[in-house]
Amino acid sequence: MAGVTSLVGLALMVAGLVALLLGHQALSASPLAIALQVSAIALMLWARLAFGLRSFHATASPTAGGLVTTGPYRWIRHPIYTAICLFGWACCVGHPSWFSVEMAGLISVGGLLRMRMEESLLIVRYPEYAEYARRTSRMIPFVF
Repeated sequence: MAGVTSLVGLALMVAGLVALLLGHQALSASPLAIALQVSAIALMLWARLAFGLRSFHATASPTAGGLVTTGPYRWIRHPIYTAICLFGWACCVGHPSWFSVEMAGLISVGGLLRMRMEESLLIVRYPEYAEYARRTSRMIPFVF
């Protein structure tokens, strides 16, 4: 069940991003939107570097090699999903419309589904994940 839910989450995230791109609402001349999107890309790159050479899985299955708690993972449990959500919401800043809000919401719902499924699997694979989750925010440091 976790695998199916995780794939649905991924599909929602991809669908939202593709819709924003095809609807010409992903890129903007707004300095604030550009700053947020550059921040999202930087966060994603930083997280990938911290994560190392581990591969991406379509389903939210934990990878071998231990729990990563360095780089942005020190403050955020899911920096890659956070970066994707931030990018989507930045599209709303650059192109405020019901469509962009709906697509950013779709991306966020997909990301939250994947996070929940991933966390349920991580706690089984890495018992120390429970303590890590208690001291680290899911997406927004010191908030959520």
